[in-house]
Amino acid sequence: MTQTEYVETRFNLKRRILIVDDEEVERRILENILKDEYKVLLARDGEDALKIMREMPNIISLVLLDLFMPNKNGFEVLAEMREDEELSKIPVIILTADKTAEVKCLNSGATDFVSKPYNVPEVIRARVQKTIQLYESRHLISLTRDDALTGLLQLEYFKNYVRLALQYYPEVQRDMIVLNINRFHIINELYGRKFGDELLANVGKILHLYAEENAGVACRAHDDTFYLSLPHDEEPEHILWELHNQLAPNMADIRTRFRMGVYSNADQTVDCDKQIDCALRACNSIVHSFSNYVAYYDVAMYEKDAYEERLISELDRALEEKQFVLYYQPKYAIQGDKAYPVSAEALVRWNHPELGMISPGIFIPLFENNGLIKRVDMYIWKEAAEQIKRWKDKYGIVFPLSVNVSRVDLLEKDFVETICEIVRGAGIRSTDFMLEVTESAYTQDSKGIIEIVNQLRSMGFHISMDDFGSGYSSLNMVSSLPIDELKLDMGFVRHIHEDVKSYKLVEIVMEIAKLLDVKVVAEGVEIREQYDLLKKLGVHIIQGYYYSKPLPEAEFTKFVEERLNYE
Repeated sequence: MTQTEYVETRFNLKRRILIVDDEEVERRILENILKDEYKVLLARDGEDALKIMREMPNIISLVLLDLFMPNKNGFEVLAEMREDEELSKIPVIILTADKTAEVKCLNSGATDFVSKPYNVPEVIRARVQKTIQLYESRHLISLTRDDALTGLLQLEYFKNYVRLALQYYPEVQRDMIVLNINRFHIINELYGRKFGDELLANVGKILHLYAEENAGVACRAHDDTFYLSLPHDEEPEHILWELHNQLAPNMADIRTRFRMGVYSNADQTVDCDKQIDCALRACNSIVHSFSNYVAYYDVAMYEKDAYEERLISELDRALEEKQFVLYYQPKYAIQGDKAYPVSAEALVRWNHPELGMISPGIFIPLFENNGLIKRVDMYIWKEAAEQIKRWKDKYGIVFPLSVNVSRVDLLEKDFVETICEIVRGAGIRSTDFMLEVTESAYTQDSKGIIEIVNQLRSMGFHISMDDFGSGYSSLNMVSSLPIDELKLDMGFVRHIHEDVKSYKLVEIVMEIAKLLDVKVVAEGVEIREQYDLLKKLGVHIIQGYYYSKPLPEAEFTKFVEERLNYE
């Protein structure tokens, strides 16, 4: 809708109607019938009418057109209007007494008819009002239906078309396709937003034509991503060749790479959203590949999706039935005459009643991606705190535990209150409960994280920077972080006995730790050679298979007892 049209509609101003008739009496009769509700423009013949319309194409709401006139009759006017992109949008009501002309007029683009003579003014006013309302509604729908930049359907309309196809043509096998311009933001940055918009518009035109020629439908889902639903094709890569061939002449040396995910022969019993998800999953599987440009949703992806969906759906039950089990890996202090266990890290495993033991490498990233990890973390914190209390009651000593805390956890508005409540509820001290925060958590919104960590430290919690060396923090940043411990990423430890560079890097970290006055923990220690070198460098604590793999509570008690004997 143009600004003029919007203003007229919003403030209830009169629409403009053009009456075209070579008989002045006829023009005046219609003018008198309509002038109270509309602003009426008059034309004596087709030439005059076309001139007026071209001067104000977006202002005229309706044309009342006589068929038989000199200087272009009604049929000729309709023909010229149909060839003009702007004029073709104006609805036309034919004025005629010739009933035999109706079919020809409809085929020429007319919308309705008013019969001469004009004996019933109420009928004329009703037809005019209804026609204008229908066209304005259709115009508004087209504005919301079509993407303004590419001319393709917008997402919701695309989905509706696909649903109708599934409903009325279930026998037709179809492919769902997701198409993405790889690293489109780089094109925008290098060549400007205008160039990027032109590229998107050209891609839209090519996909629209391709979909139209192949009995399909296409939409711009968002930004640089497009969806297509097409009858099944054994070689859907044709779309990519079409894009390449048509875009290449205008792209000069600019390399535009597309990636495409295809849900081939999509299951017709699966709804449109699920089909899109499957094609999107395939497309995303090659986001970091420079050799593959097409990926198909296959059985392996389906089985993985089904497995993950089951894990998500069973989380509530797993938490309620305590299927998540804490395992503990001891940390040994190694500076001194004799190494001894000083604490442990609490790690989670999922002991599923039907699927067996599920690796945290599977369910933790899954729950992190959909926001459910906070519930699992809460469970771990409570179980770990209660475990400290059980050991204290049984052995009379405190055996501290560390738990992992994500950036998402820290930024929860009630996190500090929550963690304090867990510690108080278990009857332990905050100093017995170390929080491990990954280095990468500090590099995003570092100011907010630092404020929270400072608050936690003021309450007695010890903070360990986990995976130090795997993130992107600068030395200047590390020097300003509130931490009590640096936990070396296991990548430093793995080759320390084989590679001089690895050894030197750990040596540098030890110097940093001395400067910051914090302890250093090395995880992933597996063999004696690693142990000896780490001790020589002054590492305070080690964790790894050299002493023990993570163990359940029943097996881990031997380390608590060892600590008891040491004391």
